[in-house]
Amino acid sequence: MQCQMVRHISSDTKNSRKKQSLFLHVSWNRDQSLASCCLSSERLLSCLLVKAQRPSSLAVPAAGEPGLWTSQGDAEVKLRMGESGLAAETPLTVNQMFTLAVERYGDYKALSWKEGEQQKSLTYREYYQSCRTAAKSFMKLGLQRYHGVGILGFNSSEWFIADIGAILAGGFAVGIYTTNSPEACQYVAENCKANIIVVENHKQLQKILQVEDKLPHLKAIIQYKDALKEKRPNLYSWAEFMELGRDEPDEPLDAIISSQKPNQCCSLIYTSGTTGQPKGVMLSHDNITWTALSTSRHVRLKDATLAQEVVVSYLPLSHIAAQMVDMWITMKVGGMTHFAQPDALKGSLVNTLKEARPTAFMGVPRVWEKMQEKMKSVGAKSSTVRRKVAAWAKDVGLQTNLTKMNHWWLFLVLTKKLVFKKVRKALGLDRCSKCYTGAAPITKDTLEFFLSLDIPLYELYGMSESSGPHTISSPEAFKLTSCGKEIPGCKTKLHNPDEEGNGEICFWGRHVFMGYLNMPDKTEEALDAEGWLHSGDLGKHDKKGFLFITGRIKELIITAGGENIPPVPIEDAVKEAVPLINNAMLIGDKRKFLSMLLTVKCQVNAESGEPEDELTAEAVEICRKLGSNATKVSEVASGRDRAVHTAIQEGINRVNENATSNAQRIQKWIILDRDFSVTGGELGPTMKLKRPVVAKMYKEQIENFYKELATPTTPDAPLPPK
Repeated sequence: MQCQMVRHISSDTKNSRKKQSLFLHVSWNRDQSLASCCLSSERLLSCLLVKAQRPSSLAVPAAGEPGLWTSQGDAEVKLRMGESGLAAETPLTVNQMFTLAVERYGDYKALSWKEGEQQKSLTYREYYQSCRTAAKSFMKLGLQRYHGVGILGFNSSEWFIADIGAILAGGFAVGIYTTNSPEACQYVAENCKANIIVVENHKQLQKILQVEDKLPHLKAIIQYKDALKEKRPNLYSWAEFMELGRDEPDEPLDAIISSQKPNQCCSLIYTSGTTGQPKGVMLSHDNITWTALSTSRHVRLKDATLAQEVVVSYLPLSHIAAQMVDMWITMKVGGMTHFAQPDALKGSLVNTLKEARPTAFMGVPRVWEKMQEKMKSVGAKSSTVRRKVAAWAKDVGLQTNLTKMNHWWLFLVLTKKLVFKKVRKALGLDRCSKCYTGAAPITKDTLEFFLSLDIPLYELYGMSESSGPHTISSPEAFKLTSCGKEIPGCKTKLHNPDEEGNGEICFWGRHVFMGYLNMPDKTEEALDAEGWLHSGDLGKHDKKGFLFITGRIKELIITAGGENIPPVPIEDAVKEAVPLINNAMLIGDKRKFLSMLLTVKCQVNAESGEPEDELTAEAVEICRKLGSNATKVSEVASGRDRAVHTAIQEGINRVNENATSNAQRIQKWIILDRDFSVTGGELGPTMKLKRPVVAKMYKEQIENFYKELATPTTPDAPLPPK
């Protein structure tokens, strides 16, 4: 059962753990029952009330001496060097890491993509030269030191080249989410003083043109895909842009590169801004190069001279997860990055996986869930014999993998021949020995589903502020629902633990960020006086050092009666009890009882990403088994279908039976007419639920819960008529 983080309740906001946990915030402790998952009010309070033990702010370094943090873009920091091991490795700049890769892997393919039916690629040597050319073009366009180059578009070789070119030229590489509104783009560009913005196409260009007059630092815009539809001053196609620097002398660029230091900022990762304005996470050269080294060692990636690793790039590069995996870790070992198509998450990803056949693959939970739904849908249409064989194989596969975790090894030759090998090939994962999940919570059901197919999903945990990963599961260190162990050279401290060992998770290591750009107060909230990064997450270690996440401080629901309730375990329990449910959001902060907003599994428009009215094949099959003929969301929403209503209530009753107290029982619920989505605004770019947004959007439905006295669990709330 999944446990969600809880919101800090201290009145001292200076000491609250107001943290954006953007990256890989996924490893949730899901025990067998809700009772074992939820923390009691007393223990939550003891975990949360930490201000007496934590210094209120960071120590201010002596004049001229770098401190562990800064909020100034042009400043330096003191690196968290260790005395031995990886923590003591010599710091490198991005350019130094890249040139070492060129020396070692110069003629190996670095980037690969398809244009129409034509396959294209760049070697490491060509890749580096393209980045140098882009850097000289940026300089010619007037890029100033410590000013941003915004990049707004889908993953491509041009995205990578613009990013690294900006760094080599002494600027900041700044990814901008493709889903951002013009106003959100303006905020990021203004905050990082962007001199140049690189956009993918005409659609993204229009966002920048709408706010261009509000960006005083902007000097040029570059469009890297499609022909320009209009000619404007300081607007360039990618070819025109690259031509600007092609014949420029090397000396000015080399002078900037040689002046760069590992402890200076080179990249900005902007948080999603779900709890306020986005914050610019300042990452140093060393943050990036050292984290790439430590992570590649931890997950045992192969050096390209032995066997080249292949990854598929499709997750948003404005997010640290994609950048670290697709750009930096892959570069460290000489791997090849293959770019997916822009419609990857709308259905084409599996085709790309089959073409590229990655050796390592990072999927957000929604990607794994979609694969799971598709396989279940196909399985429902299979012959009876094939279904029975597949079900037998999956059961044996799950039991075997669960046994493996207890150090017993069995050999499943027949099973692998019958099912597992074919499944991997159908997913394009036949060469993939390392499948990862991150960026949002994943359910135990999905983890067990893939484990049953002999595809263990290794969970990761970290955030933008830790340059990506902090702990990672691996074949050698794997426990279901744990996010594994620290990457080498990093430390974890559990701040103010309770009697069961649950405390706030704090990070130490060379992966910890420099600070938030121009936000000293926010930086002081994130880092304590000793320089530990406070995650705002609650967790505990088991006896073997595996980390389990047990709560999220900022999302705690505090009822009118003072009960402290983490919402995610209850939401996950409902989704597990009622497979028809796709999204669930618990309501109850400052309320007399808990209620819940529910959505059902529906088709998604392949072009727009909008949820549609048609139910998925799996949902239709579930309805049939319940005795319902429904095929549309509108037929089951708001209690319109008696059979579905009854099944959901029965599922919620089962969840309520496991509640640790009456206050943790769900009293009312409603099926909404529309599923949550990124385009609708209910989900963030990494598919995390935006609770404040949903609460505002469905304010009327929520208020109705608390106006009426009758609840679905009482005789006064009759089922809808047949």
